Amino acid sequence: MTVREEILKNIKTVVIKIGSSVISNRDKGRSALECGLSKDWVRHYARKIKFIRDKGYNVVLVSSGAIMAGRERLEFGRADLTIPEKQACAAIGQSFLMHTYEKAFEKKELKVAQILLSHEDLKNRTRYLNAKHTIEALLEKGVVPIINENDSVTVEEIKIGDNDTLSATVACLVDAQLLIILSDVDGLYDRDPSLKVKPGAEKAQLISHVSKVNEGIERIAGKSNNRLTVGGMITKVLAAKKTMSFGIPTLVVNGLEEKVIENIFASKDVGTLFWSGKGKIRDRKHWIAHTLKPAGTLVIDEGARKALVERGKSLLPAGLVKVKGKFEFGNALTLVDESGNEIGRGLVNYSSRDLEQIKGLKTSAVKSLLGESYYEEVIHRDDLVVF
Repeated sequence: MTVREEILKNIKTVVIKIGSSVISNRDKGRSALECGLSKDWVRHYARKIKFIRDKGYNVVLVSSGAIMAGRERLEFGRADLTIPEKQACAAIGQSFLMHTYEKAFEKKELKVAQILLSHEDLKNRTRYLNAKHTIEALLEKGVVPIINENDSVTVEEIKIGDNDTLSATVACLVDAQLLIILSDVDGLYDRDPSLKVKPGAEKAQLISHVSKVNEGIERIAGKSNNRLTVGGMITKVLAAKKTMSFGIPTLVVNGLEEKVIENIFASKDVGTLFWSGKGKIRDRKHWIAHTLKPAGTLVIDEGARKALVERGKSLLPAGLVKVKGKFEFGNALTLVDESGNEIGRGLVNYSSRDLEQIKGLKTSAVKSLLGESYYEEVIHRDDLVVF
């Protein structure tokens, strides 16, 4: 049995991310920016999702395209829009996008529901769980949730955010068994396939399987050359890194290929599979590591690094070398060694002001300085994820 066949054996819920470049209308002799949303491609994927549903799987859809659809309706042909212009496009485009999906899915006798999320919804553990339970309730009723970032009000997400990351977060949120990222390229190549190749030189090769996302994989992912999209291949690779740590395989495939969905569910070797075969870290720790945005950084010494990485200990004040950023009790922080290598992330028991006072001190000295209200651990091992 192949790896892909093994993955398909265990599927109950699939998350599918559709990129803007996949559902843009490219066949009218105009630029993609001018053409906007393609109703034909939306109908195409309504058929494909019906195909998956008929196999007995739940489907959650993460769809880009709201800003693109809004560009068309507001007649923005230029590439460089201001943040308010992008927000205006998202506001008008989101309703048009959902209306298009609703009409297409209705013809396949499928109900859809719109869910708009932002980082603010997910960094709060209670709201995170509320979103999870809402999606689960919709799936129990046979509804296809269609999820997007709330781009009309989230400034930072429009500037640097992407639905690749959102799709990975959603896959972990609903405990999916497969994430499929539909793009306009075949997958991850060992070098940029768009670059011209000298005569006699070897062409870029598609990587079929990535078992670990390391610096080399991130480096060859490159950046997007498509003005319609945000992020490019690098965000897909980082999204896959996130799902892999949760034990979820991710496929990056060409969504413009007519039979790509059928080929995936026939276990054919399409696209790039990101899968280590390892089990997942616990849900709460995954939330700490991959959903919360770090508010600061702690530099730790070699002794502390070994205690955390090799012995599974908590972080104590004595191991702190430097405190970076301003943060409060309960914020998520990044931990790095003295060479700048990321060790892990965790929830801190002190503010940055207090840590500046106690860094490098032994527990007895911390108690003398702060009195009985001190915490022995800067970050307890139960609130710590080591990479």
